[in-house]
Amino acid sequence: MIIGSRGSHLALWQAEWVAAQLAARGRKARIQIIKTTGDKITDVALSKIGSKGLFTKELEEALLRGEIDLAVHSLKDMPTEIPAGLELAAVPQREDPRDALIGSTLHELKQGARVGTSSLRRSAQLRAARPDLTVESLRGNLDTRLRKLDKGQFDAIVLAAAGLRRLGWAHRIAEALPVEIMCPAPGQGALAIETREGSGLGELLDDNPSRLAVTAERALLGGLGGGCQVPIGAHARLEGETLHLRAVVASPDGVNLIARQSSGAAADASAIGEHLARLLLAEGAAAILASVYGAA
Repeated sequence: MIIGSRGSHLALWQAEWVAAQLAARGRKARIQIIKTTGDKITDVALSKIGSKGLFTKELEEALLRGEIDLAVHSLKDMPTEIPAGLELAAVPQREDPRDALIGSTLHELKQGARVGTSSLRRSAQLRAARPDLTVESLRGNLDTRLRKLDKGQFDAIVLAAAGLRRLGWAHRIAEALPVEIMCPAPGQGALAIETREGSGLGELLDDNPSRLAVTAERALLGGLGGGCQVPIGAHARLEGETLHLRAVVASPDGVNLIARQSSGAAADASAIGEHLARLLLAEGAAAILASVYGAA
């Protein structure tokens, strides 16, 4: 089988991990690197590009043409609308979904410290927690961002804890930020295995608790009409048969931040996400998101 992947260090680790899981189940695979729009545009903030599927579109097109058999994505990069003929076949066991500060803890950052991130969601919540910080745009692969920090361009940067852990760089984490301060992106820490419909590959790699959690988060994102680069956070956790979902919608300046929670039976994951989206919209998220889309 042919696995499609982006060419970054982290993306290749993820694809190689999937290949190893398939090999352990008797399915040989090789990896084909495909460059995406998000990889090609490196000098503009992601929120300014204004396109969904920045890191997935070209992989999905290769799937539909039959050039690859499955695509491996970071689930947080995957739009809630999947092209006809394709399916989210598997969500393997999720890594730590939290965001992490590298270089300093949040409390130890001096007033006016420079913090780097390319994410509207992260910058909005940082500004809400510490309005005194100077939040600046930071693009590039994981190792590129760490290199910019090490060169002194920033006092700290925000990255997904999952990527650092997967690459063996967990020791760089100064603080894994609590979800009450920094609500993660929907699907953060999870991988997405996308295939053509009816491939049957999902049964080999799917982890049901992880799928239930991200199903709730993606249902919320879809209910809010959000893409991957908007200031929306969602974090679902399971306790037995109960699913708890926390969500945040914030204005880019962090001044207006709405955070709400909802719980229910894990089997109703989609309904929980949709219900919380309606609640957030009614309580002011609609106005925040309209202003964000208008500025994009």
